[in-house]
Amino acid sequence: MSPALSGLSRQPVRLFAVSLLLTAMLAACDNDDSDPVVEATPASLTLEKIGAYSAGVFGVSAAEIPAFDAASKRLFVVNALAGAVDVLDMSDPTNPVKLGVLDATTVLAGAEINSVAVFNGIVAVAIQAPVKTDPGRMALYRASDLGLISSVTIGALPDMITFTPDGKTVLVANEGEPSDDYQIDPEGSISIIDVSNPSAPVVRTAGFGAYTGQEAALRSLGIRLYGPGASASQDFEPEYIAVSADGATAWVTLQENNALAKVDIATATVTDILPLGYKDHGAVGNELDTSDDDQVIKIQNWAGVRGMYLPDSMASYSVGGKTYLVTANEGDARAWGEDNDAYWAGDASKGFVEEFRVKHLVHTDGFDRRAGDDLPPQLRALAAGALLNPSIFGYCGAVDGDPEDCRDDDQLGRLNISWTMGYRVDNNGAPVMFNTSGVEDAAGDRLMYDNLYSYGARSFSIWDEDGALVWDSGAEIEKFLASDDCMLGSGRAIACKDYFNSGHDEGDAMDSRSDAKGPEPEGLAVGTIGAKTFAFIGLERMGGVLVYDITDPTAPVRVDYLNTREDWSTEDPSTVLDTVGDLGPEGLVFIPAKDSPNGKPLLVVGNEVSGTTAVLQLNLTY
Repeated sequence: MSPALSGLSRQPVRLFAVSLLLTAMLAACDNDDSDPVVEATPASLTLEKIGAYSAGVFGVSAAEIPAFDAASKRLFVVNALAGAVDVLDMSDPTNPVKLGVLDATTVLAGAEINSVAVFNGIVAVAIQAPVKTDPGRMALYRASDLGLISSVTIGALPDMITFTPDGKTVLVANEGEPSDDYQIDPEGSISIIDVSNPSAPVVRTAGFGAYTGQEAALRSLGIRLYGPGASASQDFEPEYIAVSADGATAWVTLQENNALAKVDIATATVTDILPLGYKDHGAVGNELDTSDDDQVIKIQNWAGVRGMYLPDSMASYSVGGKTYLVTANEGDARAWGEDNDAYWAGDASKGFVEEFRVKHLVHTDGFDRRAGDDLPPQLRALAAGALLNPSIFGYCGAVDGDPEDCRDDDQLGRLNISWTMGYRVDNNGAPVMFNTSGVEDAAGDRLMYDNLYSYGARSFSIWDEDGALVWDSGAEIEKFLASDDCMLGSGRAIACKDYFNSGHDEGDAMDSRSDAKGPEPEGLAVGTIGAKTFAFIGLERMGGVLVYDITDPTAPVRVDYLNTREDWSTEDPSTVLDTVGDLGPEGLVFIPAKDSPNGKPLLVVGNEVSGTTAVLQLNLTY
């Protein structure tokens, strides 16, 4: 129980008096037609699961992105397995019932829907072509009868879709991912679509062509551009969009690039690329657990390890006339061709995989011991092996020419990092070579890593309009999951620390995600109740939803955590799908009380692993 809640429980008389006062104030507002009803501001809230719909299938992304239409009381949920949108009747939020399906194949044969958004009875969907590198489509439907209104051609691999606050414009992040062998790499872009006349949408495109040729300058700013042979416009992969309250500006996460794009909506122009920088895991407050093999919780500082924020979801809110951006820092590695034997046999034209374990990267025997297994040929083309700088990594045992204990499984050995950065380079960006004794030597064949870059920041962050970091949750999420305050299950009776950093598709898997991205914050929604703004963060791997009061962007406060997974010990959760609970939260949507079917604020969560759409009620205290 939070301090705010425990304090209120000791003051029932005051709580009752405040409740009566608020009731009287709201009644007065209701009786005065000249004044709008002012929503009361809660002291705090708790999440309660009140309903759910199950697609009945496990581990195939059957429930991803939800969107809600207040007029029809219908919920629209992306079902990636079906490549469609499931339409649910939400008039009784305790018992959502499937009404029908929006099927993209009527718009584009063989296509599938990646994202959905709703505004005043109009449903917009982002449609991926059967060949993902081909142009996609955006289609509009009526929420009331699911009739198709119109569709238009947009960029390759359209992902997240959203409306501007006035509903007149639809924005789509066209990710433009490469083909699996990286031979085709379409340009990323943002489609800006005028839907003021839904029957005749007009498309404009904000692209990145102006940044092609500026790759060196962009890299010097800290922007990750590293796809093999890719220009800046190809390497930028838009993931998620947030829009300012006035509808003038959009910000777009470029997840793999660890950056944001700033877009002027009126002119359909990318006006800036904002690097997000890196998180110093050697700094107090930024600790993390790096090993999935020791079966213990070991959250500590690791000098020389830097976290790449690599945010997925993003939302915006306003404070004092300024826009703030909230990101869920999931992390994401490029891994193309990883199922192609020819790639692992050494054919670099068949893919590109940037992820590698520290223990394999800095083994004294070099890279070839991993040949034919998990050695990326592009890494082997750089050098025959790699070393850790002992002046930085001496704390875990590194000496000249030998990483020693740093490679151990309970140290840094199990940590997944990107081999594409962190090694020493000259003024031209070429690697500085060392010999096996750790001495700089032009004839040497070893890279020297001064830093190791891990995926995601295991946190959520708040940024200002220009991409400057305002606040980051640091190590708080992992530390909370390891604490006695954190409990699991709908009844909140299971200790989180017994299943710390578990995977969403595993049973009894304590610590299994510590080598990768930890709890993996991915989905995110923001909602305002009265004068307070709350962030809801879905933890993809550990599961559950964290709630923070972010009213003051410089000092967010954790309010609640609900994880409805009940069975944590069955080896294969799919065998207990009916009772296991919700696994793998992907997309979240906040429904304010004024739009809610039961008159109370709700949070709907699409859980991709369990295939369930969960309806959570926000129980407010005053």
